[in-house]
Amino acid sequence: MIFFIITSIYIGCHLSSSKGFKAMGETALEIGADTFQFFTRNPRGSKAKDIDPQDAAELRKLLAEHHFAPLIAHAPYTLNPASADPKTREFALQTMQDDLVRMEYLPGNLYNFHPGSHVGQGVEKGTDLIISLLNEILTKDQTTTVLLETMAGKGSEIGRSFDELKRILDGVKLNNKMGVCLDTCHVHDAGYSLATLDGTLEEFDKQIGLTRLKAVHINESLNPRGAHKDRHAVIGGGQIGTDTLTRVINHPALKHLPFCLETPNDLAGYAKEIKLLRSLYRD
Repeated sequence: MIFFIITSIYIGCHLSSSKGFKAMGETALEIGADTFQFFTRNPRGSKAKDIDPQDAAELRKLLAEHHFAPLIAHAPYTLNPASADPKTREFALQTMQDDLVRMEYLPGNLYNFHPGSHVGQGVEKGTDLIISLLNEILTKDQTTTVLLETMAGKGSEIGRSFDELKRILDGVKLNNKMGVCLDTCHVHDAGYSLATLDGTLEEFDKQIGLTRLKAVHINESLNPRGAHKDRHAVIGGGQIGTDTLTRVINHPALKHLPFCLETPNDLAGYAKEIKLLRSLYRD
């Protein structure tokens, strides 16, 4: 992991990788970002574009020159390591295994995924399947940290509570390669209070440990707390509130982390939100 001297908020958004690595970095700079998130492949599909080593090298140079925070690669939404279907689990395993190999073109960054849905098997069985996959794909030589994302708890999602994430982490042999990405919309929809942020982070620290927290998805929610629905909103356009999100980005336990927007926006909208959040950040 690369450590940074914090001089300002590390804030970015989700960018399309269709134009290549360096283009994403250039786009991030154009909208005022110094980190970004990208899908490793089509978020609803399986095919991954071939990596151009020169393109990856040019992005690495750009990231170093502009002092970017760690980037976040996001696994496709279609993956379900907790599925009852062996073919679905094998697809998840092969995809994530391939993604981690590809991530070594951008060493020292983060790879985020939704833990999965147990689809009626129960949390314990689904958790065991997730652990089994992680124990198969993680290697001692990888430089990428794999992140479990906090989930809203819709349907049979696993990861709706800090305790459920802890159970996964406790079962992973190479859990020094693991971390957590906290999604503000998801934890709000799961029932945690961001208005009383200290208490929520104390619970996270008790269950998981704040040293495991590697990134934040900074999102608004259209739903009241505890709705378990997962519908994102633009900053200032939801139920969490800008004042609460301001406390999130300025909290001593969080402010050094990369923050990525997943709000329903275009690039102009992201640029506006990045500017707003930077204005609310206190050095």
